[in-house]
Amino acid sequence: MHAFNYLAPKITMQTSTLNEVMASDIPVKLLLVAETGRDALLAQPAFAGVAAQIALGLPAPYRLADDQGLQLVLFVDSAPVLDHRLYKQIRTWTAPLAGLKVAQLALHLEGFDEAPRALLAELVLATLLAANVPLPTQKRADEAPIGYQSLTLSPPCILDLARIEAEAQGNGLARHLAVLPASELNAASYRAFARQLAQAEGWQWEEFDETTLAKLGAGAFLAVARGSEDNQAAIVRLSYCPANPVRRIALVGKGICHDSGGYNLKVGGSMYGMHLDMGGSAVALGTLHAISRAKLPYEVHCWLAIAENHIGPRAYRPGEVVTALNGTTIEVVDTDAEGRMVLADALSLAAKGEPDLLIDYATLTGACKRALGSRYSGAFTNRPDWLPELIRLGQQSGERIWPFPLDEDFDDNLDSEWADLLQCAPGSSPDHIDAARFLSRFVPGQTPWLHLDLSGFRNKGGNGVVGSEVTGFGVRLSLTLLASPLGMAEPAT
Repeated sequence: MHAFNYLAPKITMQTSTLNEVMASDIPVKLLLVAETGRDALLAQPAFAGVAAQIALGLPAPYRLADDQGLQLVLFVDSAPVLDHRLYKQIRTWTAPLAGLKVAQLALHLEGFDEAPRALLAELVLATLLAANVPLPTQKRADEAPIGYQSLTLSPPCILDLARIEAEAQGNGLARHLAVLPASELNAASYRAFARQLAQAEGWQWEEFDETTLAKLGAGAFLAVARGSEDNQAAIVRLSYCPANPVRRIALVGKGICHDSGGYNLKVGGSMYGMHLDMGGSAVALGTLHAISRAKLPYEVHCWLAIAENHIGPRAYRPGEVVTALNGTTIEVVDTDAEGRMVLADALSLAAKGEPDLLIDYATLTGACKRALGSRYSGAFTNRPDWLPELIRLGQQSGERIWPFPLDEDFDDNLDSEWADLLQCAPGSSPDHIDAARFLSRFVPGQTPWLHLDLSGFRNKGGNGVVGSEVTGFGVRLSLTLLASPLGMAEPAT
């Protein structure tokens, strides 16, 4: 299995002027200039080539002659608005740098006040670092990519470089795992990877294998695991426990390494890409990794529900009734709704630790993707007063979310004649809402809970600071949330 060995480049701040950066021997220079200084700059002989490109109607970024290598010039609003348009602009600006075999890059911001300079510097650095993460490939002819080893930033500004680098590593880990083929990442190898990573990072590790889960009564998870017949499914807990934490956080991720749909077999090509159905667990693990690397003051328990959804003589079937870990009986309706089954028992285990905040991540429903497309992910919470702030945090992080209702009367869709609830509603229904209502049965009301249905985990053209189709959606959002008043909110009493 491909190891994840990404090392972020060294970022240094310098007091260099624009002319000094242009004259330096750094092979690639990205020059961002405030629009207020545009005319004065274009009047200089050194920028005659840029003026000509603008006159010809060529799009930015503009190329500037440089004996040392490549210089790109961009004119930016002196007070940029932080929204999805700015994120997309920055991904577009940095796209010409993809694939360049250079070890050094300089970023210079000219003519900005301190706050917008820091905003732009953070976004551009985060985008450069995301693009610098080498993703595993199975192509025989591909050369090993050469990433940046050093980035220089001028003039200096106030940035949390440790968080920027940790976030890139965490998001990179999530994408690295997600793009591994099903022949490489299965339940057994994923469990081994998690254990090795815990040892390397100094986290606590605990594994609930199928035998242990059977003793605990985790019938929802085990129903899905039955079809594999290899006893490799497990719920894995990884814990980061710094001294004097300010909050206890639980992260739960759906880790279905391959989803055939089971007896409700995926047809018409819909099984293609289902090795990505472990994306939620990859985001949970990547978020833990980022928090740990940034040394943030949170005690974090990360729960990975690792299994595969196969079809076979022992696989679970529609019409069965299974009993979840918290005693809830579930009537199985559709074996392709396996994600909510494995999450049910993982959420029950996570909730036992009485976290101050519980977040679960899952590529859970096609209904959410049909509702939002792949630029957004769906958000559900048992704290409805959080919703306006969650929308704002999504815009701030570049990982946009849109809230859906979680009202109790949606439970009518899950009424079962034979059990406490249906796994999902037969026939047509708002399945993303039904799934969230289902999961709410396994989270105590006193526990602040956020459920993310990751319709944005894969989006052509990228999302936020990430330009690859597999976006790792959720890592940056989670760190942004934890740094906000919601992340620091007093625990429920």
